[in-house]
Formats: sequence, C-alpha cells, structure tokens
Amino acid sequence: MNPVEQTLQLRDVHLPASPDFWPPAPGWWIVALLAAVSLIWIGVRLISFWRRKSLQREIFRLLNDLSKTEPDDQIPVFLASVSTLLRRVALLKYPRNKVAPLTGKDWLSFLDAQGGEGQFVNGVGCVLEAGAYTRNSTVDQHGLLLLAKKWIKRNTGVIQR
Repeated sequence: MNPVEQTLQLRDVHLPASPDFWPPAPGWWIVALLAAVSLIWIGVRLISFWRRKSLQREIFRLLNDLSKTEPDDQIPVFLASVSTLLRRVALLKYPRNKVAPLTGKDWLSFLDAQGGEGQFVNGVGCVLEAGAYTRNSTVDQHGLLLLAKKWIKRNTGVIQR
C-alpha cells in the first residue's frame, strides 16, 4: 500500500469517556474520613470548652453573691462559704480521696500547691483555716475573693482523675 492510502484509512480520534463522579477515588474517601473525624474532634472540644466555661461562670456567680454579704455580721458564714466553694471545685477536678480528707493547714497547702502561689498558707487565704470558727476576725473580703477567683480560674480546666 502506498502512504496516501494508509492515511486515508485512519479513523477519527475518539475521546475517552468522561470519568464518573460516583464512586469517588479512594483518595477522596480518605479526605472525607479525615474531615469527618476532624469535625467531630472540634465539636467535642467546643462542647467541653463551653461546659467548662459555663461551670466557671456559675461558680463566679456564686462568688459574686458571696461578696454581697455584710462585712461584720456574716464573716464566719462568708469564710465557710468560700472554703466550701473552693472544696467543691477541687472535688470536681481532683480525686475525692485526695481532697476530701484535707483540713486546716493541709487544705491550705493543697490550695497553694494547685495554684495558690503561697497566698493561702501565708497570705490573705490563711483566714480560711480558723476564721470561720472565730467571732471577731478581720478579713480582707475583696482580697480573698480575688484569690479564690484566681484559684478557680486555674482549676476549672481538665479533670485529672
């Protein structure tokens, strides 16, 4: 055959069929799985953050209610309430057998060790040891509330059970 006849016998170019959209390639399945896992992880973290912040807001509301007590009449009640609130927060974060038996200096040392920076044993927080049981004790209510808020803010994070 001569070359001219060979070119005349060629067929037209046929394009391949366009790729289907379904089922996707395995790489897209992996991307979709990673995206779903990431969204679930972010959702769980956001819910945990929201719950922790709502707990913190509720505790701060209780502390603000305590700050409205009369300075002279209710000092023992105020001190007992602050100590009880701190203990409730500690029981949320730390194991019960570590927190529940603590009293007096041991309780204040625990508070200092968990973020009190020495202010419970040697500072304004030392009135929590026996102040609730004495009649005429002078208390820096504002300073104690600030210390309690700071301690609560540091300890309303991840639970260490």
